[in-house]
Amino acid sequence: MSTDGSLVIGFRPMQFADVPAVYRVETDAFSSPWTMEAFEQEMLNNEYAYYLLAMDGEEIVGYCGAWLILDECHITNVAVLSSYRGHGIGEALMREVMRRTAGKGARTMTLEARVSNVPALGLYRKLGFKEGGIRRGYYTDNGEDAIVMWTELNEDE
Repeated sequence: MSTDGSLVIGFRPMQFADVPAVYRVETDAFSSPWTMEAFEQEMLNNEYAYYLLAMDGEEIVGYCGAWLILDECHITNVAVLSSYRGHGIGEALMREVMRRTAGKGARTMTLEARVSNVPALGLYRKLGFKEGGIRRGYYTDNGEDAIVMWTELNEDE
């Protein structure tokens, strides 16, 4: 945070060295987090992976993971440190990922969200996502359903 307490958030692509800090955000945000090894594999072996970080100075405070395959972007996960929530970082991060992936040729974006995650569902609707269906029992930790959402992108996002 700046000296006056306001947030000045920047964005940059994730690098392999960022994995431990991203994992810290992941474990802070989710009760059933991805493993550190999963993030390492994304960085080393997934040619479709695109991860963008939200930065408060040098500190990683959020991230968005995506797979950019042909003209479709699939969001794998979005997380912001609990101490930084409520400041619009998740929305700014999503808007930036939408803009950047559209610039890389993505025409549509899809994601899944827990049916109980009311704040996330509200954000995605605000960003223009529409509900496309339900994946029954999608989440393995508790068998919760996921709402599949999608939106069209353009380079003017």
